[in-house]
Amino acid sequence: MRRVCLTLPTHRACPDTITAVGAEAAYGARRFGVEIHLLILDSSSPPVLAEHRRAVAALPASAGVTVHHLDEDGQRAFLRTVIDRAGGARTDRLLELMLPSRVSYGACTNRAFLIAQALGCTSVHRRDSDSRYQHLDGEPVFPLHQELTYLGQRADDVRESATRSKLPPGTGDLRVTLAGGSFVGEMSVDVAEIRDLDPDTYRELIGLSIPEGYPELWRKHLIDESFRGAGDTAFDGDRTTLAPVSPMRVDMCNIALDHEVYRRVPLPPATDTIGSDYFLIHLLHDARMPGIQHNRHIVNFHTAERRTDAGFLAYQLRFVKFLLSKAYLNTVYARTAAAGDALLDAEGHIRAGEIAGFVRDSTDLDRASSAHRLDVLDDAYRRLGDRYKTVADLLVERRSRLLDEARDDMADFALLMDRWEALTRASADAGPAVTR
Repeated sequence: MRRVCLTLPTHRACPDTITAVGAEAAYGARRFGVEIHLLILDSSSPPVLAEHRRAVAALPASAGVTVHHLDEDGQRAFLRTVIDRAGGARTDRLLELMLPSRVSYGACTNRAFLIAQALGCTSVHRRDSDSRYQHLDGEPVFPLHQELTYLGQRADDVRESATRSKLPPGTGDLRVTLAGGSFVGEMSVDVAEIRDLDPDTYRELIGLSIPEGYPELWRKHLIDESFRGAGDTAFDGDRTTLAPVSPMRVDMCNIALDHEVYRRVPLPPATDTIGSDYFLIHLLHDARMPGIQHNRHIVNFHTAERRTDAGFLAYQLRFVKFLLSKAYLNTVYARTAAAGDALLDAEGHIRAGEIAGFVRDSTDLDRASSAHRLDVLDDAYRRLGDRYKTVADLLVERRSRLLDEARDDMADFALLMDRWEALTRASADAGPAVTR
C-alpha cells in the first residue's frame, strides 16, 4: 500500500490546525486508500505542547491514519540515532543543523524528510500552523486530493487529466515530483504595512530579492506579485496545470514533494530566515521537472504573536536575513537556470553533487554585495520611522554578525548536502522503529 507523510511543523499554539490537518489525513486515507502518517513536529513551549497533546488525543481514530507527535526531545533522539548510523565526522554539527535552537523553516522540513524515509513514505506533504482550509458547499477543500492524484505519476500518463499541460518537450517520461498550490488571505510575509506606509520603500525592499539584470518591466511585475499568493481568489472548482512549477505560484504551506527529490537534496538549514525552504521548488523548476500546480489554495492568516512588538521585531529580522541570503541564493539559481535539464542524470534524478558545488561556490561572493543590502535596509527602515527605526538600530548593532551568518548559512548548507544522502539512507535502513 502506498504510504505518505502529511506533516505539520510548529513552534506555536495551533490546536485548531491540528484538528483540521487530522481531518485532511482521514480524507486522504479514505478517498485514496493510502496509508497516511500524520507527523506533527512540535517545538512549542511546555504549556502549548500540552495543549497540542490534548488536541492529538482528541483526533478521531481513522482507518489508514497513524499519528506521530514528536516534541524536540523525541526529534533529537531520532536524529542522533540516524546521524550515528550514517557515520562520518562532525556529528554534533550535523545535529545542530538539523535541530537548531533558533527557528529554521528549512531544518524543520528536513526533519520531516528524514522521518518520512524511516517510515517508508513515498512523499511528504507540508502544512503550516498559521493556515486553514477553504470551503466549498460546506466541505473543506483539501490540497491532499490533487497531491495524491498526481504526485509520483509519469507526466504523460496524467497529461489528459490535467486542465492544461505546459510540459517542456522531452519531459513526458519523467515523474511528477512536486504538487503545490498557493494561499489566499493575508500576505505570507509581514510587509503589508510597509506597502501601505510607503509604496516606494516597499518596492525598494522587495526589489532586493530579485536578481540583478532583469528588465525593469519584469522586475516591477515580480515585485507586485511577491508574497501575495493567489490574492482573494475563492475556490470554485478544480483547475490544474501540468508543468515545471514556478516558486512564485506555490507556497510551502501547500506543497508536496516526491521522495526521489528530498532523499537526494535537503533544504537550507538557515536560522531566522524566511524563504529558506523554497530551494527545492527553484531547483525542480530550473531542471524542467514536471509538477502540478493546483488551485486548492490554503487560507493564510497572521497569528496574534506576530502582531506583538517582539513578534514584529523577530519577523522583520527574518525578512532582513532573507534579503541577505538572496545575494547568495540568486547566484546559485542563476547557475541552475543556465544548467536546465543538465541538472538531471540519465534516470531523471537531480545531480546532488553538482548542486552542492554551486552552493559552495556561492560562499566566495564578495561580501560587499551583502553590505550594500544592509545599507539599503537601514535607510529604508529609518525612512519608515516609528517601530521600524528599532529594526534599523538592531541592524547596526548586529551588522557584522548578520553579514557573517549570510555567508556561513550557505557553507552549512553545502556541508549538509555533502552528508544528506548518507542520512536519508540511514533513516530508511533504520525503519519505523526509530521514530517510536
